[in-house]
Amino acid sequence: MADAWLDGSAVSARLGVKPQTLYAYVSRGRIEARPDPADPRKSLYSADDVARLLERKSQGRKPADVARGAIAWGEPVLASAITDVAGGRLYYRGVDAASLAETETLEAVALRLWACDDPGVFAREPGPRVRMRGSGPARAFAAMAARAGREPPALGRGPAALWREGAALMGDLVGAFGEGVEPGPLHLALARAWGLGEAQADLVRRALVLVADHELNASTFAVRVAASTGASLSAAVLAGLAALSGPRHGGVAARIAALVEEAGRDGPEAAVKAYIARGDAPPGFGQRPYPAGDPRAKALLSAFRPPKAFTLLKLAGEAYTGQPANIDFALAALTRALGLPPDAAFALFAVGRSTGWIAHAIEQLESGALIRPRARYVGPPPGA
Repeated sequence: MADAWLDGSAVSARLGVKPQTLYAYVSRGRIEARPDPADPRKSLYSADDVARLLERKSQGRKPADVARGAIAWGEPVLASAITDVAGGRLYYRGVDAASLAETETLEAVALRLWACDDPGVFAREPGPRVRMRGSGPARAFAAMAARAGREPPALGRGPAALWREGAALMGDLVGAFGEGVEPGPLHLALARAWGLGEAQADLVRRALVLVADHELNASTFAVRVAASTGASLSAAVLAGLAALSGPRHGGVAARIAALVEEAGRDGPEAAVKAYIARGDAPPGFGQRPYPAGDPRAKALLSAFRPPKAFTLLKLAGEAYTGQPANIDFALAALTRALGLPPDAAFALFAVGRSTGWIAHAIEQLESGALIRPRARYVGPPPGA
């Protein structure tokens, strides 16, 4: 969008504040700033952040308004030391996620996110290759549900026990999507199941690391709610998997695939314009925390050559929406480039994100707090 970034005078005018107040907002992380490309001595400010501040001002600070705004991209609602989105970058416990994706395995990132000092939790014994029925997502749901039905509550269990269980859960997810349990690094187990070579396996590794966590997204919040009750770790992961399956979360890749098919039939520009004409945002473009572009998408798309259909769609989508391609688009492009099964993008997302889910579940358990928000009743009055 043309006004995604505003200069200082425009922001001061919209908010009705002096430059000093604007600088205070920036220093507190309430408004993101970046250098002005036309004049590095000046700064530009996020229009989205300014709009959120204006909305909060118009609402006042009534508790109900604050709580309602916090649920939908508002103020932080939970304290966490796991992941931070700041300055257009994603950080895992203070380290840039894109940098970690250059060399680290998902297991190494899990140890970081879990604050785990025992790499031996990921040691797995070779087991029989078991064929399971259904699609990859169906097998994953079945595997997590089976564990949740037999495992004890997590409440009262120490970190070491939860680390071991978390590692086993991730192995089961890989086994479900890969149709069998394999020893060795998780990305190689998936790559072998999909018949990939070494270079292609490294792309799988990179993708898994980039989606390992993303702060308090919908599925992670579901995980924390379940974990706050003391439920088993597998039950919490199952809650996350359920939230991830929605078409506005981990199911976006299927919508992007449909858009690619429309673009192949009608042309990229016509397909994108058709979405916009219907009042819909074309899937795969824009990510609210990153006005200047999703760093995860950049890190993944730079590592391989997307198919021509995706390259042309990316150009059209970015031109007409004004929003850069996001990680969902990158995952969809990767799965097509590698010739993976239709549900592979969801598999990558679920396996990678389970790392963060487990980290958040453990952190929530350690906090000892039960997540129990109140509803603001808007129905008929009692006795009506």
